[in-house]
Amino acid sequence: MNDVLYSVDDAVATVTIDRPEAMNALTTRTKADLLEALTMASQDHAVRAVLLTGSGRAFCAGQDLNEHAANLEAGRGLNDTVRTHYNPIVRTIAEMGKPVVAAVNGVAAGAGAGLAFACDLRIASEKAKFAMAFGGIGLAPDSGTSWTLQRLVGLPRATELLLLGEPLDAARALELGIVSQVVPADELSATAHRLAVRLAQGPTSAYAATKRALEHAASSSLADALALEAELQDACVKTDDHLNATRSFLNKERPVFEGH
Repeated sequence: MNDVLYSVDDAVATVTIDRPEAMNALTTRTKADLLEALTMASQDHAVRAVLLTGSGRAFCAGQDLNEHAANLEAGRGLNDTVRTHYNPIVRTIAEMGKPVVAAVNGVAAGAGAGLAFACDLRIASEKAKFAMAFGGIGLAPDSGTSWTLQRLVGLPRATELLLLGEPLDAARALELGIVSQVVPADELSATAHRLAVRLAQGPTSAYAATKRALEHAASSSLADALALEAELQDACVKTDDHLNATRSFLNKERPVFEGH
């Protein structure tokens, strides 16, 4: 993986988009590397949480427009990148059975913002900015933003952000609920890693069930949501983590979760 850094520490896989000279803009190679890294994190049983960030001063500036312009000139259009790259990347983030934290260190624009929105939790540097850049170049939203953004801020606000494309600074993103915390730039890495480690030490199976329940409930009836909750609880109650945590609670001890 040439454009993405991957490391595992304290059961946390840190995935870093590493094209700082291009503000971590996404080329075909970068997207392939990113999908590979996220898939590795998803499938590695030693990894219990994932941290996604960018190198340098940007989180991710979205699609590399130099490559995109070359595709247009050659008559290839989008080169099927939405179906081949963006959709699988976003689904891998959203559907993996472990928590994913975005450490937004700078600009997150277009598909870059979509990557952050697909994560379960977002912490931002004071220097972070979110930009819905799609309309500014005559495109519709992709990378899941039509689905994720309105669930973060509501349909009217999502419509405004996507149509007008005005950037949000970190303070405004916090106010709207897009991020859960804003910290000084030099504290972002440590703060985000601490959060990821906390999640990695939690009940991984229960977190996976929670993610599945939330995704299902977002587009289902109450009856269907209740039915899935019952199924998920039936599965969770059989885990060692639940059994051990219940015993710890009764013994007034702090539970230690093993992730199964």
